[in-house]
Amino acid sequence: MLPVVAIVGRPNVGKSSLFNILAGRRISIVEPTAGVTRDRVSTLLEHEGQFVELVDTGGYGIEDSDNLTEHVEGQIRIALGQAFLVLFMVDIRQGITALDRRVAELLRKLDLPVLLLANKADSPRWDDQAGEFFALGFGEPLCISAQHGRNRLQVMERIFEKLSEQPADPTAGPPGETIMKLAVVGRRNVGKSTFINQLAGEERMIVSEVPGTTRDAVDVHFTKDGHTFIAIDTAGVRKKSRLAQDSIDFYSYTRALQSIRRADVVLFFLDAIAEISQVDKRLARTIAEEYKPCILVVNKWDLARHRAGSDDYLTYINQLLPGLSYAPISFVTAREGKNVLSAVDLARSLHKQAATTVTTGRLNKVLREITGQRVPAARRKVGLPKIYYGTQVAAEPPTLLLFVNDPQAIDENYRRYLLNRLRERLPFGEVPIRLLIRHHRDGPDGPEPKA
Repeated sequence: MLPVVAIVGRPNVGKSSLFNILAGRRISIVEPTAGVTRDRVSTLLEHEGQFVELVDTGGYGIEDSDNLTEHVEGQIRIALGQAFLVLFMVDIRQGITALDRRVAELLRKLDLPVLLLANKADSPRWDDQAGEFFALGFGEPLCISAQHGRNRLQVMERIFEKLSEQPADPTAGPPGETIMKLAVVGRRNVGKSTFINQLAGEERMIVSEVPGTTRDAVDVHFTKDGHTFIAIDTAGVRKKSRLAQDSIDFYSYTRALQSIRRADVVLFFLDAIAEISQVDKRLARTIAEEYKPCILVVNKWDLARHRAGSDDYLTYINQLLPGLSYAPISFVTAREGKNVLSAVDLARSLHKQAATTVTTGRLNKVLREITGQRVPAARRKVGLPKIYYGTQVAAEPPTLLLFVNDPQAIDENYRRYLLNRLRERLPFGEVPIRLLIRHHRDGPDGPEPKA
């Protein structure tokens, strides 16, 4: 288990900004609104071959607008319980506040090593004001600017100096290679965080009846069968009309889309006791457009007594989400952990399918079989385009390049027909296939193919 470094402090002192600047990329949402971070957001930090897990936490003492203060502080306590070092952040411009004193009192009770960071010291002229923070009892503060990266290197060095002072942990080697990233997406209150907690084996994410509890896209590492996975919990997606450009919801939605793009497999959560909505349809289109392997995870199946049966529900899904008709369906009850691990096994199967390659000989044999079949009714009058040959040019997603006599003759209906037949005959039965079309005279080095 990697050593944990927890960033704590009252709201709006710049914890998420520091987290992002140390990580070297934007992970936590940074917004002027107090209380944006609720869950524990973590990433790996590496320095000269040593690794630690850096954890961002919510603001201690926040009066949460959704009455989740107790949940937020519970997540802070968990982070502190796992930490070997605390980065205690204060605001040099506001001086010591009552909440700063409360955080200091909490840390003293825990008897943990603490590095006091006086943030928002954008230039050395602010440093003289750091003296009052000696009163918190954690020695001389290090003046930093998380927003501008001032003294970032010094913070990193202090972290790993403290790590070197700790007794060696034989289980704290370099992190194992992640074999798969799972993005868990869906609209609000479909049970994504509950599912993640079941995988992690702990209350890793805040679970609440309040819609929109999760705001960040949170990477949660878990192991299964000796392998390391990352499950990415994402914010529940709302109707587009309700996303203001400067709102927390807008940033949360953007992070959810980014999570889809960087995932190997998407777990698309649907609520068994609710009808498929426009939000669900929009998410389905996004997943299909990104050519991501996808499992339709139907949660709360134990409550779906009004459904006639899984077969009827499968027909219902295929009618409303036709763009994901190839995606397998997993019925789960996340609250009780039913079928949670089997969904991961299914995801591994899809990941393997997406990485598969077929020989040119096998592909062309299949193409001859398809074109030798009865002509689809919609094309009997105009005839079939001639497919000279095809080849697989990439995997993840499987990408097939076909050379034809007339690319314009491959309309959307015939493209769909081809994809369905190829999926039946090739080892890509449950994953998206990207089909590229090129005129046979262009040759392999000719103009870019039509996607």
